[in-house]
Amino acid sequence: MSTKQFLFSGFGGQGILFSGKLLAYKGLIDEKQVSWLPSYGPEMRGGTASCSVIISDDPVGSPIVSKPDVLVAMNLPSLDKYEDAVVPGGIIFADSTLIERKVKRDDVTVYYVPATKLANDNGTPTLANIILMGKILNVLGDFDETSVRAALGKVISARHADMLEVNLKAMQIGADYE
Repeated sequence: MSTKQFLFSGFGGQGILFSGKLLAYKGLIDEKQVSWLPSYGPEMRGGTASCSVIISDDPVGSPIVSKPDVLVAMNLPSLDKYEDAVVPGGIIFADSTLIERKVKRDDVTVYYVPATKLANDNGTPTLANIILMGKILNVLGDFDETSVRAALGKVISARHADMLEVNLKAMQIGADYE
């Protein structure tokens, strides 16, 4: 990897910013150059949220991601808004529980993951974002439990430290999803 640009998008409360921060910390732990740029609408819960992450072997010049290599769409408005921005040959991860339509493009690779359903079925309704992260890291060949555990340890607050193992389990569910 020389440089990979990610765009996470969904509505507030889905853990969009958390996912981006997790990926950014994983990049730092893996000794990469990293940029993390959160963006959300007027209300954090229920409004739109997006997060740009750039992971590179070289210094990152600008944190703006206008042409993502990887799009993570956790709701239909996000897919509608950003599908056309993904570079040809890029990858789209869609939460197929909340997005019923298929991606219209044929020049990108698409993974439909029923993350919200998997989270609910496994008793972790707030971890659909982490399930998707597991799938993303697995597809990119970057699912390393040591660095994932270390990154989760950085982004999970001390107050929720007991959630580390639950998050690791959710990430493994995503990694194993076919």
